[in-house]
Amino acid sequence: MRLTIDEYSTKFKMSKEMIHSKIRAKKLNSVVENNITYIIVAQQQTPAQTLKNPPEQTKTTVAMVLSLYQRENKQLKDKIVQLETKIDKLIDDKERMLREEMNKIEQVYKTKDLQLKNFLEIVSAKLITEKNQTIHEVETVETRDTKSTQKVHSDEEVSTKLSLKEYLKTLDIEAFKKKIIKRRFFSAYGSDARVLKQNGRLYLDFSKYDYSDLLKH
Repeated sequence: MRLTIDEYSTKFKMSKEMIHSKIRAKKLNSVVENNITYIIVAQQQTPAQTLKNPPEQTKTTVAMVLSLYQRENKQLKDKIVQLETKIDKLIDDKERMLREEMNKIEQVYKTKDLQLKNFLEIVSAKLITEKNQTIHEVETVETRDTKSTQKVHSDEEVSTKLSLKEYLKTLDIEAFKKKIIKRRFFSAYGSDARVLKQNGRLYLDFSKYDYSDLLKH
């Protein structure tokens, strides 16, 4: 006897899902014709045959159902474990990506800070260099009531000396070294008696003094 799935479900009080599971597990004989699944059912036994071994048939059916439920339960548990593993992996991947993005952002800020620091250091060094290279000569303003004899005597003393500017022109050294020497003389003026100043200019008297320490380069 052949029954459709709907007929089999109605006749044996079994859900369609359970019937499909039994068909997949080869627990039921079935054939497919014209895209319709038929379940092959043996002919019903006579009343005497039915009463012959009813307990054994009942036990076998229950055991089969329990075994099927156990297998399906195990499959579901395995799927749950797999899903939990995938979820944990996704969470770990997301946290790793977030950490990498944070590290990239921190690196960008560190690079920007370093560039800004280097720029400020360059600007500061340039300003200091320009300041050091700019030397303001202080002109000495003599009062109008200075005695003419003292002015003539001072002019005669200067004429016997060599100006620092003229002397530096005779040196065959780089311009920046000349500027260093010039700054050195201006720094020594006032505390070193060898450095003379007249009309805002510095003078050297090689006949009296040794300037090797101030002229070194």
